[in-house]
Amino acid sequence: MNICMFTNTYLPHVGGVARSVSCFEQDLRRLGHRVLVIAPTFHGEPEDEDPARVLRVPAIRNFNGSDFSASIPAPLQIHKRVDEFAPDIIHSHHPYLLGDAAIRAGRSRNLPVIFTHHTRYEEYTHYVLSSKTMQKFVINLATAYANGCTWVIAPSGSIAELIKERGVTAPVEVIPTGVDCQRFQQGDGGRFRQKAGIAGNVELIGHVGRLAPEKNLDFLAAAVKSYLRQNTRAKFLVVGDGPSAPELKASFARDDLADRLIMAGKKTGDDLVDAYCAMDIFVFSSHSETQGLVVAEAMAAGCPVIALDASGVREVVKDHHNGRLLPAVAGTEEFAKALWGCFADGELAARWRQNAQTTAREFDRLKMAQKILDLYQRARQNQLDTAQEYHRFFERWEHLLAGVKNEWDMLSSKVGAIADTFGTDEHDHRQ
Repeated sequence: MNICMFTNTYLPHVGGVARSVSCFEQDLRRLGHRVLVIAPTFHGEPEDEDPARVLRVPAIRNFNGSDFSASIPAPLQIHKRVDEFAPDIIHSHHPYLLGDAAIRAGRSRNLPVIFTHHTRYEEYTHYVLSSKTMQKFVINLATAYANGCTWVIAPSGSIAELIKERGVTAPVEVIPTGVDCQRFQQGDGGRFRQKAGIAGNVELIGHVGRLAPEKNLDFLAAAVKSYLRQNTRAKFLVVGDGPSAPELKASFARDDLADRLIMAGKKTGDDLVDAYCAMDIFVFSSHSETQGLVVAEAMAAGCPVIALDASGVREVVKDHHNGRLLPAVAGTEEFAKALWGCFADGELAARWRQNAQTTAREFDRLKMAQKILDLYQRARQNQLDTAQEYHRFFERWEHLLAGVKNEWDMLSSKVGAIADTFGTDEHDHRQ
């Protein structure tokens, strides 16, 4: 099967959508299928990127001060490349910009269009205009877009319920982004600690993700700082980067905790895996997730999670089973207390680590790739069946028209014969 993916974020951008697209394309190729990714240009693109697999379209980089790229319309470039690729399926990962190009590509070629609702878009309106009106607009935009597609993928059950409540009537399938459990279990946390200068006896609280306002980092920093003030053996490891990184550093500095904060920056590959394995506990406070991929990755590395109850997180974190799932309205002191509970009971932490790895296996990458492939095949078959049904309908319609024409021709000939007969009789009578 030839699968064409349209996405506004892609490697080397670090974020959940970019990683999701990358994971699925790799795994689908492993299963023997061809994948073409159409994405904007980004700073730091790999020089050896295969143009047969990735089409980069022109874009405004660092749009509005963010680390996103906003693609510039290039319909002729996209049209030509898509025709050359001859896709069987179109998969859109955003409801705007290149998402529009995905809809055009699918409809003009009579192909199924699958849309993954990766993001709670209303949580990101501050990058353009922060207002209730703008939030309502982006919700309506995503809903209308979803209903224009053949099928919608929700990364979690809670997001599936949410988008249906908002008016999505297109079929919805729940397919999370997969995690390479085996790879995370083979990570070397000691190696990471040695490189970063972190002693083996340090109680390491960890967080991985894009450092941005929508991630609720002010809350997380306050909760972790509260714990660090009471436990001098603990440190906070933050992996990732983004517009909120300077303020996060400043926050710890203001409270004389700068030496307890380790900002590791962006990590990928084995370095990222090792970072997860170096952590004793993973903390997460975002309310804007649709899946919380980093939560599942932490668990694959055997790291229990303390998080706030939110969409995409509650499907992974089970309270007192593989960590703590605190109420969405929990305060920073309650969060800090949960950290104390985890570090104080070694037997409990060991049980949570084991359960975390068991949970992560439910999100195995190849299992998720097979689920998305099954959806592609169903959508494609439905499209073919529909096309055949239309063909049969028009064949029946043409047959009916031919029958009507035959009857009309016969009726016309009879009427003509009658007209000729009476016309002749009248002519004879006048003579």
